[in-house]
Amino acid sequence: MTDTVLIPGGRDVRATLDTAASDGARSDAVVVACPPHPQQRGHRGDERLLAASDALTERGIDCLRFDYGDWDEGYGETTDADAAVGWALDRYDRVGLFGFSFGGTVALVAAASRPALAGVCALAPTARLNPDVDAVAALNELVERGVPVRVLYATRDSTAEWEPVVERAEELGVETVAFESDHFFVGRSGSVGEAVAAFLGPRLRDE
Repeated sequence: MTDTVLIPGGRDVRATLDTAASDGARSDAVVVACPPHPQQRGHRGDERLLAASDALTERGIDCLRFDYGDWDEGYGETTDADAAVGWALDRYDRVGLFGFSFGGTVALVAAASRPALAGVCALAPTARLNPDVDAVAALNELVERGVPVRVLYATRDSTAEWEPVVERAEELGVETVAFESDHFFVGRSGSVGEAVAAFLGPRLRDE
């Protein structure tokens, strides 16, 4: 079951809440899902976000998929993710973050500034959103704070600059998972969704 959500804040951020319970009741856990680059037609209906949501709701975890507000060079988009996390923390006991590509970097950066997150999973994150917003620095902060992180990437990805993120993750002992795929994980969305849910599920449901 899905509900439309307007995220409070100074920007126009709209979301879809996929609920795990068939009667529309909320779980006590949710994952906020950050879409890919909005200028490259990234949106909350992205198939990788949908696959992750399907796998999470099957495990009894709600998923909040949101769209960014007006383009703001990565700054406003990170603010949007933080606002969505704030909305979730007000309503759920446990909150995780997931994102794909540009959204993977947004998820890492937003998680680095938020305490009390159960975990973050980034799919094909690019190293930077802009000169000031750095996924590698966010990884350092997350590991220092003990936030569980998993980075998923495609070995044939020639679209995103993922190598610095994966290299630093492995140096820090962060779990990484490689897919034999291109950046868009063609034909692999179901496997990606399962990999996201397999990591976040136990951290959100005390499995």
